[in-house]
Parts: sequence; structure tokens; C-alpha cells
Amino acid sequence: MPPEPDAVEPGAAVPDRARSDACPGALRLHTADDGALARVRLPGGLLTDRQALALAGAAETLGDGRLEITSRGNVQLRGLASDCGAELAERLRAAGLLPSDTHERVRNIVASPGPGAGPAEGSADVRAWARALDAALCASPWATGLSGKFLFALDDGRGDVAALDADVTLIAGPDGTALLRLGRAATARPVPAGRAVEAALDAAREFLDAQRAAGLRAWHLRELPDLLPPGPVPLAPPAATRPPLGALPGGGLHVGLRFGVAAAGQWRALVEAAEGELRLTPWRGAVLPGAPADRLPALAAAGFRTAAGTAWDGASACTGLPGCAKSRSDVRADAARALGGVRVLDEGAALLPVHWSGCERRCGHPAGLRVDVLATGEGYRVAVTGGPQGRDTAVEVTNELMAAAVAAARRTT
Repeated sequence: MPPEPDAVEPGAAVPDRARSDACPGALRLHTADDGALARVRLPGGLLTDRQALALAGAAETLGDGRLEITSRGNVQLRGLASDCGAELAERLRAAGLLPSDTHERVRNIVASPGPGAGPAEGSADVRAWARALDAALCASPWATGLSGKFLFALDDGRGDVAALDADVTLIAGPDGTALLRLGRAATARPVPAGRAVEAALDAAREFLDAQRAAGLRAWHLRELPDLLPPGPVPLAPPAATRPPLGALPGGGLHVGLRFGVAAAGQWRALVEAAEGELRLTPWRGAVLPGAPADRLPALAAAGFRTAAGTAWDGASACTGLPGCAKSRSDVRADAARALGGVRVLDEGAALLPVHWSGCERRCGHPAGLRVDVLATGEGYRVAVTGGPQGRDTAVEVTNELMAAAVAAARRTT
């Protein structure tokens, strides 16, 4: 079965979750038109260079030679043979990427990736949180009841991953404090930073317990927003500030990938530049905390995005044809042509992210307000969606007019 749609827009009816989600994993492979697909969870997006090279080797030997960074900072391998599951699992275990067979699909944890090698000044180390939460999840038998889509976000106080609409969000504060937000709530629970991981895990268990008591089943907290009591502390909207592309102020580099896809050779160039740890981001890029600035030209030559200010900023797309049979178009090729028609963004312009989808499932779309570009079979439907007021008026356009329609829709007021 294909992965289930993950979109629940404001005001939409609660979907029927009478059965388990079909989200792929490292052991549960999904059959696509281009072969089997495996999704390897990487809590916090953290990878050692050895682990990153193991993924490249698996992609080349077992798959189509490419690696995809997902909107949760995980890695997908595509074009796999249907009978390669045992060998893939063996490779992942040897690299330390499969610590639990029973919990591998619920290890969905995003974390602030930087900038620099350390946490934000005065805040908790969210990478330590990610490792501790991952270990605690894998050690909790009840956690297998969570959906493969249930998401934890660990924010170092900058507001970057707090903007991702996670089910359970921890926001580090100064002086050993933290805030625990449930779903899309505008309030949070204060917790000591020393027990923040325990509080996040407790919240997930409370959600499962409350569902059972109410005779309901959901994949996300936002589907049943009244199931758990809100926190007492009001929260300002998250800043949604991502690390800038290029050299980071605190040291290290941040590079992006078009549609999150890298050939194995590109991936190895990334590992070579990293000099140790890589942090994959939910914006389909990577932070290299130990990389010097003089590595940027080589990364740019290898096809990585190393500077902002182009039409590719905030652009994403689902797999589309030929990999997905449900898609009505080769959306990545169409999106690349449209983006190529806009060379440089207006200086200082505030632009919405834009996501191309081949069908109504809108796989991989970003959270929050965005431009939604949906293939119709005869062209595209362009609309602004994801905001508190729901979907704006859509415009039907041909492929030839798509670039202009998307460019106009991206400009915020």
C-alpha cells in the first residue's frame, strides 16, 4: 500500500484512522513504480561519517544509487529490489542505524541543527535530547503503538523546528528551562530542562492512553486537539528561522539539495567535506558543523545549494512520475523548469515556500502557510494554503504559465 496522506488542514474533518498507517520504514518497504522504497529514521538528523557512507553504499548496491533527504531529516532509498530487505537490515544494523526492529518506524525526531557545533547560547543541547529521547522510545514497549507519522521536535530556542507542527515539541529556554507544546496548541507546559525528555515521552503515552479511554484512534495530536489538557503558558508563534545557506556564523556549513536528492557520488562529497558529523535538516539539506568555509566551492561544484537568493529557496516537490503511479505528472521536471524561469528573487522579498504535488495526497508538503501547486492532468492548480483561514482562491494554469503564477503567489503581503 502507498503511504497515507498526512495533510489535515484547519477545519477539515478528523480522518478515519481505524487501521494502522502505511508509512514505510527500514524493515517495512513500500512498493513504488520505480522499485521498493525504504525510509531510514535518523533521530535529530544525526549521522556519523561512517553511517553516511554506509547509506551511500546501500543506495549503490541495493537501490538506484540515489539518496533522498525527507521533510523530517530522514533518508529514503529508492529503486530497491523487493527481496533486499534482509541485506539492507544487516547493513543498517552494522552501521548502528537500526537499534530496534520493533520501534524503527516511531523514531521520528527532528532537532534544531545549528548553527555551529554547539547549542544556542544559554539553551539545552538538543542533540543530547535527541539521543536520549531515541533511547527512551526504543526502551518503551508501549511506544510501538504510536503512528509511523507521529513526530517529536526539539527546538533550541530559535523557533526553527518549533514551526514544523510536530505532535510533541520541546522548546529550550534559558537557565535550565523548557516548554512542552502539544500539537498546534498556542500554549505550553513549563518543565525543567533536566526532565524535558521524560516529559515529552510522557505526553506521547498520555495521548495513546487518552485515545484508548475515549475509544478513538488518531495518528496525530492535531487530529484530536481536545484530548489532552492545554498548557498554562502562552506561546508566541515560532520564528521559523532556518540556518542560512553557506558558512554559518557559529562555524560550520549549511548546504541544500534540490528536492533533497543526491547521487551517491554527491553524498560522498558531502561526507568528505563534513569531517565527522552530519546533521540532516527537515529542509532537505545538511549542516556540517566541522567543515571549514573553504569547502563551499567544491560543494557548489558537486551540485549543492550553497547560497540563498534563488527561486529554489523553500521549493519542494513530491516524487511524481515515473516513481509514483498515482501522480498525474513528472512534477519535479515541471517544477525545475518553472524555477529556472525565475533567476534571482527580489532582494529582501518575503516569499512563501512552494510545494509541487502530483496528486491530492500532497506527500512531503511543508507545514504552515505555503503555495500549493497541484497537478491536474491538464496543467496545475496554484493556491495559497495552510494558513489559519484555510485555502485561498485557486488558479488553474497551463505548464507554460505556471512559473508566473507561482512567482506571484509566493510574494506575501
